[in-house]
Amino acid sequence: MSKVAILSYHKIGAPPAPPKGWESWYYVSGEGFERDLNWLSERGYRFISRDDLFAAIEKGGALPEKAALITFDDGYRNNATVAMPIMRRLGVPGVVFVPTGYIGGINSWDTGHEPEEGICTWEDLHELEENGLAVESHSVSHPAFSDLTDEQHELQLRESKELLEDHLGRAVEFMAYPFGDAGKDAAKSAELLQRVGYRAACLYGGGGVQIPGANRWRLERLAMGPDSKLGEMLGEP
Repeated sequence: MSKVAILSYHKIGAPPAPPKGWESWYYVSGEGFERDLNWLSERGYRFISRDDLFAAIEKGGALPEKAALITFDDGYRNNATVAMPIMRRLGVPGVVFVPTGYIGGINSWDTGHEPEEGICTWEDLHELEENGLAVESHSVSHPAFSDLTDEQHELQLRESKELLEDHLGRAVEFMAYPFGDAGKDAAKSAELLQRVGYRAACLYGGGGVQIPGANRWRLERLAMGPDSKLGEMLGEP
């Protein structure tokens, strides 16, 4: 059995000056991000790819006793400009989940709550793919899926998948639900994911995922911020 730490980051780099009275938790500095990767490596975690995870879940493929998968939500441009060079230098693969309705735009779903940030262009996404970061689905419009009907839920899954596949030229089979919200009915969510053609999906919460044994449609991830303490989150000294 393998313990897989699935880490979820958002923005890597320095935040813009926040409006008076609030600041964002979702920025991790480049130095902090690299420190996290080194911490995992020093404690015996080995970095895996999306395909390694799929093989282990579906076919019983062997994983290291302690494994780590690095993921990013929303596809911010700083994933390409700051995080990717660090990962390339350290030989770390990863996954970027992007809401397709905002590619080449900004994070307008967060207006009034988070600083304005650019989302990767298609050129950026192709560059991520070329450097070991698989681009996968984070819906079309970044909704809370608990607010959607089954038909809307399926449309978000299907349309994001098809658009990414058209541009990337390969199957898109991994999903991360915005806000970690997979909808009100876990069984229905799993049914829709399978119907559309996904192989796994991510939420938030928990610590390391045990494989075999994890629910592939509700893989728990560690939400990473500037004050996250990996040792406590993973029960490591």
